[in-house]
Amino acid sequence: MAERFRRPLLVIAAGGTGGHMFPAQALAEIMLRRGWRVKLSTDARGARYTGGFPHSTEIEQVNSATFARGGALAKLGVPFRVASGVLSTMRRFRRDRPDVVVGFGGYPSIPALGAATLMKLPRMIHEQNGVPGKVNEIFARKVDLFACGTWPTTLPEGVEGVHTGNPVRMAVQERAGAGYIVPGDYPMSILVIGGSQGARILSDVVPPAIERMPMDILRNLRISQQARDEDGERVTKYYYEHGIDAEVQPFFHDIPARMSEAQLVISRSGASSVADISVIGRPSILIPYAVAAGDHQTVNAQGLVDAGAAIRIPESKLTVESLSEAILAVLANPDGALQMSRGALSVAKPDAAEHLAWLVERLAGMEEDQQQQAAEDGQG
Repeated sequence: MAERFRRPLLVIAAGGTGGHMFPAQALAEIMLRRGWRVKLSTDARGARYTGGFPHSTEIEQVNSATFARGGALAKLGVPFRVASGVLSTMRRFRRDRPDVVVGFGGYPSIPALGAATLMKLPRMIHEQNGVPGKVNEIFARKVDLFACGTWPTTLPEGVEGVHTGNPVRMAVQERAGAGYIVPGDYPMSILVIGGSQGARILSDVVPPAIERMPMDILRNLRISQQARDEDGERVTKYYYEHGIDAEVQPFFHDIPARMSEAQLVISRSGASSVADISVIGRPSILIPYAVAAGDHQTVNAQGLVDAGAAIRIPESKLTVESLSEAILAVLANPDGALQMSRGALSVAKPDAAEHLAWLVERLAGMEEDQQQQAAEDGQG
């Protein structure tokens, strides 16, 4: 009887960037509400992003490594660290067997996906971007399901994907389709988000591009801009010296609230940022990160561009002048900005977390269990 009422266990494996961790957090939130236990398997870098996860999420740090960092000696040790992480994860799984393991990408997800593969546990991948990362590409043929956040996604030959969309956190979900106030002669807000890697060029180009706005627009603007620690002081100084109302921080913990209040979002086109912009429904200027693997950020932006919801500027063509023209095209055209907002909503997948949760439960065989229980109850 105790076994029958055991709470199912989901292990989520994710690397240490917001792009992997935010959709992982969204799945954790919904599975906990559905009565599952949830463990997050990540490394020390990923553990820095766990502050937003529900407190009941169990955090397990594992050993992993990548050939993309460190010198020759460090690269020699990569296979041993990965093997150590897989073996230690297998020991954990034997003590507390997961019902499903879901990998969200990044090298810290290797131990959990590797252990689940060796132990033949139900397992799946969720790929956020239009071009899979290295780890997800390696495991694509070794999992039971491959869920795609961006559609279409370039998949390895023989692999079929299921389009779920990218899950958004509860804080974003609560602001889905928030009413949009078009640009006008009153206080307006621009949100500038650059991601953990690509914010430097935005720190260089965005402030002078905003400073070029006509005074009737500039006097109404309030800027919220993410900037790396080493750039924050000079960006703040630039805004201050030009009399522009701005708040500059390395990270905003209330991005969903700021986005819902913004007339315009200027952003890299990471998958999570694109999903947030779509679900809340805001006009955007997207600057794909030029060195993103497989140029996946250009692919990520395509849906919003096709919907007329975003202006995409390749990094090679990003200048103060080109960005200033794009900002003015939105803020000086209220009707066009409203259409961009509606276009963003038209490609949103606000139910992505629900879809992914359904796939997890299907993979765990819970549908069959529920049908069997209904049959037993009927016989009784």
